[in-house]
Amino acid sequence: MREFSRTDRVAQQIQKEIAVILQREIKDPRLGMVTVSAVEVSRDLSYAKIFITVFNTKDEDAAKQSAKVLNEATGYIRSLLGKRIRARIMPELKFVVDNSLMEGMRISNLVDTIIREDNAKHVNEDDSSVDDVSSSDDNIKQADDKDS
Repeated sequence: MREFSRTDRVAQQIQKEIAVILQREIKDPRLGMVTVSAVEVSRDLSYAKIFITVFNTKDEDAAKQSAKVLNEATGYIRSLLGKRIRARIMPELKFVVDNSLMEGMRISNLVDTIIREDNAKHVNEDDSSVDDVSSSDDNIKQADDKDS
């Protein structure tokens, strides 16, 4: 049996070619730094959902604007793709914003913050327990001095 299905191979080829097209051919100033993170192709190869990641933007609206610009240019992108890929059927393209990278970074930052806060609590607890131990040691020494 084959290692990859035909749809997987087509999706991979479309991803490579669209990445090159976006880098070299599309010169729209409304687009940010856009990368193609994944491509899903329907079984009959008639539709392709292209997941894009927009870098250098914290604003979700800017990412949606980039997807809208690319969806408006699907005819042009599809024609360029048809020249580069020899296929009987060229799928209809739909660009979708992929938020998984941004969501992963947000979750990672939350985990880092919690770890920092937890470590700060442990340091504060250790300092207070050291103070407690040293004060109890002082009390023992004072008691020993009185006995002598």
